[in-house]
Amino acid sequence: MAFPTDRPRRLRSSSSIRSLVRENRLSASQLILPLFIIHGTNKKEAIRSMPDVYRYSVDNLPPLIKEAMSVGIRSIILFGIPEKKDEMGSSALDPDGPVPTAVRMLKRDFPDLVVITDVCIDEYTTHGHCGLLKGEHIDNDTTLDCLAKMALVHAEAGADIVAPSDMMDGRVKAIREVLDKNGFSDTIILSYAVKYASAFYGPFRDAMMSGPQFGDRSSYQMDPANRMEAFREASLDVEEGADILMVKPALPYLDILRDLAGRFDLPLCAYQVSGEYATIMAAGKEGWIDTDRAMMESLLSIRRAGATMILTYFAIRAARLLAQSE
Repeated sequence: MAFPTDRPRRLRSSSSIRSLVRENRLSASQLILPLFIIHGTNKKEAIRSMPDVYRYSVDNLPPLIKEAMSVGIRSIILFGIPEKKDEMGSSALDPDGPVPTAVRMLKRDFPDLVVITDVCIDEYTTHGHCGLLKGEHIDNDTTLDCLAKMALVHAEAGADIVAPSDMMDGRVKAIREVLDKNGFSDTIILSYAVKYASAFYGPFRDAMMSGPQFGDRSSYQMDPANRMEAFREASLDVEEGADILMVKPALPYLDILRDLAGRFDLPLCAYQVSGEYATIMAAGKEGWIDTDRAMMESLLSIRRAGATMILTYFAIRAARLLAQSE
């Protein structure tokens, strides 16, 4: 008998064979498009550190949503940039703020679109932290009431899913209780359960025109060195009523995503954050990598690690390529 008898290359011999035996697949329906929403009308503002990503006023959203849905995107997440900020993040509770206004329009004009809203007050405060302050100390428990009220405002506007990203202890329970008490027991909570204090958030803070005015977020976001802590955070959020768990960022924490996929039976989300996007775009612009191949490889690696869904600024671009390959 000729050697070798076991030849894995047989299953790589053509594109059709490779497609037939492929273990993991990407679908446009698994991708969630992040959108930055601002006050005013007829606004589309470029973000210097995130090529091809913009801030939109609500009236400029429909053409983008039509484009996204035409290539199979069915879910978006909204991040609001208020007109005014204060110490308490009061604009986060404004039912006429950019996010609730966008939610109402989107659910009216695109009823099949899954609308997710980010629940966090950092972009609404003058100090730029994700919690309310006592001096320069983050007051965890006072913040919970604010986050719960913010989630309720979004649910009342029609949000399908609210996504607390603040990393305050107990926020999932606080939000679940307020939603249930007010008749929104069907509103889904996508918890940023495992969110690390990462250097990869820089372009996002540029996009949101926000960032801590003192210190950093290491007292509430997770230490990048810690693995077991991720299980603790995720377990607490499951106990408190989370429906979906998120790992953020994605690529630097694929091991954590894989760990959670093996331990929890809830859907898992991963956020391919702004720094991951900007890195690929910058290297592609210089000709150092093939942008589209790197984009698809990175997304597939996140899916392979166990993500049920992926937040990515590449959503439309990736969905176009997926449609072409079908």
